[in-house]
Amino acid sequence: MKQSNLLEGAKFQITIKRLCQQLIENHGDFSDAVLIGIQPRGTYLAKRIQKEIKSITGVEVQLGILDITFYRDDFRMKGSSPLAANSTQIDFMVDGKSVILIDDVLWTGRTIRSAMDAMQAFGRSGKMELMVLVDRRFSRQIPIQPDYIGIQVDSIDSQKVIVSWEEVDGVDSIELVTEKQ
Repeated sequence: MKQSNLLEGAKFQITIKRLCQQLIENHGDFSDAVLIGIQPRGTYLAKRIQKEIKSITGVEVQLGILDITFYRDDFRMKGSSPLAANSTQIDFMVDGKSVILIDDVLWTGRTIRSAMDAMQAFGRSGKMELMVLVDRRFSRQIPIQPDYIGIQVDSIDSQKVIVSWEEVDGVDSIELVTEKQ
């Protein structure tokens, strides 16, 4: 197995700050915007984004956590292993708001499509945007593109992008892992 470190330490933090600055430019005081972290790993980025925006602007942006388990297109497929559901915590309506969906890695687009379906239960947003820490370009199965990108990675299907978070993994890093053939 070959591992390539794509981002870590100070560069990881700078990337998150840059994403926050882009959001601030586009959403000002966030009175009409909410952040929605996609379970499980997008929640870490969403919480970091919320915290960083508050430290920069003093504004605490509304944050929700979304579980997409029952909206996945492979949920009941024959041969797939049962999925454990996480919890959804959205205690506000999104009607007319700009919803910023947040995930760690965008690969095929299927997770995001599921998140968009799941969000309909919470109202009709005025606009929906997508923020990802890692965009695995050239691997989409569904025509979805992010509005905010931490880094872009050109990878093949046999490679994995692993995002580690200090909160659970003890370190902030992004690695590209290649299985030896």
